[in-house]
Amino acid sequence: MKSHTTDRLILRPWTLDDVEFVFDMYSRWEVQRFIGFSPRVLARRAEAEEKILQWQSLRHEINGFWAITSKESGALLGTVFLKPIPFSFENNASCSPDDTEIGWHLHPKAWGKGFASESAAALLQHAFGEGLERVVAVTYPENIASIGVCERIGMRYEGLSSAYYNATVKLFTAMKPAL
Repeated sequence: MKSHTTDRLILRPWTLDDVEFVFDMYSRWEVQRFIGFSPRVLARRAEAEEKILQWQSLRHEINGFWAITSKESGALLGTVFLKPIPFSFENNASCSPDDTEIGWHLHPKAWGKGFASESAAALLQHAFGEGLERVVAVTYPENIASIGVCERIGMRYEGLSSAYYNATVKLFTAMKPAL
């Protein structure tokens, strides 16, 4: 898993040294409220360690979970990821078995500064550079901030979909640019 840099950010693999930040970020309801079917905050530091170990086990040439850090200060800001996206129980013609999801979770102190858009744009470039043809993002209809990120990084809104996660979500796609 490669690290990536942007003008302001370094995207790097998570380490267990990051456990306090992960616990702080994911123990906040305002971060967790749009994540998963039954959002819940982390209650124990050990859960943050488990989360980091899970992310480390998913390291791959293309997919993975990256820590978003400030190039200037080194401060942790959040996470950005590429991973296979789980289909809903009902088969859906709009799904491809090769669909890869892009997503981001930022600490509230990092909200509103463009870090999600900057890091996600870098990962889209990475995904297409490694040969992916399509990347998808899904968000709850109420998650206005993530919808804005999808739009800013050039993803196309496909409409409401129940193709993934057994939930009705807004589906966005990005296709590999033609050469």
